[in-house]
Amino acid sequence: MRTTTDATAHSRLFEQHRGALFGAAYRVLGTVSDAEDAVQETWLAWAQVDLDGVRDARAYLARAATRHALNIVRARRRRREEYPGPWLPEPISTGEGAAPDRAAELADDVSLALLVVLESLSPLERAAFVLRDVFALPHAEVAQTLDRSEEAVRQLVSRARAHVRERAPRHPVDAETHRRVTDAFLAATRGIRPVDEVVSLMAPDVVLTSDGGGRSKAARRPVLGREKVMRFVAGVLATPEVAALEWHAGEINGMPAMLGVGAAGVDTVVWFEVDGGLVTDVYLVRNPDKLHAVRVPGAVHPTAASTGKSPEP
Repeated sequence: MRTTTDATAHSRLFEQHRGALFGAAYRVLGTVSDAEDAVQETWLAWAQVDLDGVRDARAYLARAATRHALNIVRARRRRREEYPGPWLPEPISTGEGAAPDRAAELADDVSLALLVVLESLSPLERAAFVLRDVFALPHAEVAQTLDRSEEAVRQLVSRARAHVRERAPRHPVDAETHRRVTDAFLAATRGIRPVDEVVSLMAPDVVLTSDGGGRSKAARRPVLGREKVMRFVAGVLATPEVAALEWHAGEINGMPAMLGVGAAGVDTVVWFEVDGGLVTDVYLVRNPDKLHAVRVPGAVHPTAASTGKSPEP
């Protein structure tokens, strides 16, 4: 029988690593609710573990959370395959009003750009990358977690790293430059600056990807090229539902973003990938199911106490 002391030790160790576990599951899954499910499943299993047999709690929990995340990926594969239009990861606020544990875990190295790249990998490649490059687990432990040979794991990690390098900006910009570019588009969206003036900030081969999930208007395919992207943006801004939005500056996954807010809350999140001072990718998330973790700076948001929910464990 577990004692109160045992339960306290389990809870203390789990809370110590909860943020990292959420980050691991979020990298594999790209969705907030699914990552939370993986963390909760990890807790339920962890609560029954004999701590005397655990040498490294962080590594043990990371492996468990990643396994649960992979199980969720497999269970929900059909939902992803049938998703209407492009699929983008769920954004999470890391600026004002964000949950402190998530902000600390996500602000440094879980950018939406990285999640977009990871989504193009196989689930096993994502899991191997997270366990090896984020948690620095030995190849042998990663192999045991994924039920693969060490050589297979080395290949998974190598492919993942190569893909991440290939998709990284050739000339990355600092945070201040990224913010200035975002602010320029924010001014154009607010009507303070002519839309035509921000054309020069876009690369000729810029790509716009929008995710409405069949719930909100969005392009069913990526829009390619500066002229087509500008026509699409101008058309979207002219629609009554978007024209009625108020636009705010925000911080999403550690990077500046634009938040379109309507009467029902956040309607649209827009972020940019900037390479050498030019926007190479524009991403819009409009699926309301993916905007629950976005906070508008200065707004009042419900807490666990006000919603009647209590955190686990």
